[in-house]
Amino acid sequence: RARAEQLATIDHALSWVRGGIAVALLILWWFSLGPNGIAAGWLLVPIALFLMAIIVHDGVVRRRRRGERAVAFYERSLARIEHRWAGTGDAGDGVHDEVHPYADDLDLFGRGSLFELVCTARTRAGQETLADWLRRPAPTSEARSRQAAVAEVGPCLDLREDLALAGEDVCTGVAPDALRAWATAPRLDVPPFARGISAALAALNGIGALVWWLGVGPKPLIVALAMAAAWALLLRSRVERAVKAADRPGRDLALLAAVLERLERERFAAPHLVGLRQRLDTDGLAPSRQVRRLARLQVLLDSRRNQMFAPLALPLLWRTQLALAIEDWRLRVGPRVPIWLAAVAEIEALCSLGAYAYEHQADPFPELVDEGPLFDGRGLGHPLIAEPVCVRNDVRLDRDRGLLLVSGSNMSGKSTLLRTVGVQAVLAQAGGTVRARALRLAPLAVGASLNVRDSLQEGSSHFYSEIRRLRQLIDLGSEQRPLLFLLDEVLHGTNSHDRRIGAEAVIRELLARGAIGLVTTHDLALAELAGSLEPAATNVHFEDQVREGRLAFDYRLKPGVVQKGNALELMR
Repeated sequence: RARAEQLATIDHALSWVRGGIAVALLILWWFSLGPNGIAAGWLLVPIALFLMAIIVHDGVVRRRRRGERAVAFYERSLARIEHRWAGTGDAGDGVHDEVHPYADDLDLFGRGSLFELVCTARTRAGQETLADWLRRPAPTSEARSRQAAVAEVGPCLDLREDLALAGEDVCTGVAPDALRAWATAPRLDVPPFARGISAALAALNGIGALVWWLGVGPKPLIVALAMAAAWALLLRSRVERAVKAADRPGRDLALLAAVLERLERERFAAPHLVGLRQRLDTDGLAPSRQVRRLARLQVLLDSRRNQMFAPLALPLLWRTQLALAIEDWRLRVGPRVPIWLAAVAEIEALCSLGAYAYEHQADPFPELVDEGPLFDGRGLGHPLIAEPVCVRNDVRLDRDRGLLLVSGSNMSGKSTLLRTVGVQAVLAQAGGTVRARALRLAPLAVGASLNVRDSLQEGSSHFYSEIRRLRQLIDLGSEQRPLLFLLDEVLHGTNSHDRRIGAEAVIRELLARGAIGLVTTHDLALAELAGSLEPAATNVHFEDQVREGRLAFDYRLKPGVVQKGNALELMR
């Protein structure tokens, strides 16, 4: 912050210096007028000083803006550490999926979500990759590989800071789908020798102009101009398509160059990161150099709009030549663009998980085992709850004890426990650290029914939406990976008799398919279900106390069935 403020002061001072030089230039120009004025050569001094001031000032402005972005980078990091982060980051609204079996239920996306807490990616591709990792559990070998990579990039503060500061508009500019579509589109219908013909015709126009200037006459130039115009007219529609198609994607790639250049300088040790780094090299040339070449072509193409240059651009076939050069770049380098994007996106996602691990150093990496089903967590806490007020609990589910039936009164912590277990499974299988003292788990699919809503558009009630979700979870339980199911107040949209029968049938079916999970209820009749499922099911509960007319919760998980409720106390 001190450096940014210092540069802001220098920036302000240089603005006054430039203004002073401009005034001095005007005064000297005034005194140079007339036969007795000073020599016009004196004007070169303030002009040279003004140009130098512009160059120096531009450098200061760039460093000041970088300093301000660095301040914002560290302020966001401190906000995450101090639990002031909600509403300050990317909420992942563009990657939200309402039909996903757990994303909405576990608050993965939206304001104050897990994604907003974890994501530090600058590019859209990086954000989408991280979101995909949270939505889709990785194979155990892949998750272990990511763990090693996350452990390496977490302490690499310089790398993560440089990526956060690289380019001013990377995040807003890069649209990965548009880039991939442009880079891999079919070749334009132009002859392979079109660039050579265009360059030759432009050279003929230059020769014709030179011949005319030497006094031979305008006829050679007129003939050359006519040939160039006919050629440009022949290619006009295809050139127009090439220019229009390359405009936005080309600029997006230019924004990525800063990120690519920083990654090219980094040397990694983790095999996962080494492989990603190798994917950035193209025919021995760094991708940042390839991209900067495209950026230069874009700048040259845009120069045709300059009013001073436009008269020369036409006889030089400037637009045609630059459009064909950009198309040639796309055909030669374009197939590598999706590979670059994927590598950059994955490194950004790993850096996001690494930043979270670095900022929460008490959170360990989970132990990923092959044999399951298993979820064995000690000291589990929810990462979206501030550490000073986070109450931790132990949860173990395995082949022998596959169900915890959680009873308790309103607001006692039942739903939070389900979300805590689900979020740990998501983070663990994405390759990140977990909010726990220790966690061992086998590969698990995750499915939840905590936040199911009715739909006016689809004409479905809450109850019907819930049984559709239960159908989805049973189908998930049929896959090779065992299911971790999290059911909150299961089937509470119907009467107690039907609920008891339906809930037992659903739970028995899930357990029969090898699933493990937690079911919450404040209906004591449903808590009796554990007795008929022993030893696979166990009752646990949360409870509260009324102290001086106010409810008090300890949020500690205890064995057995809760013996009282608090609905009447809440109504009072």
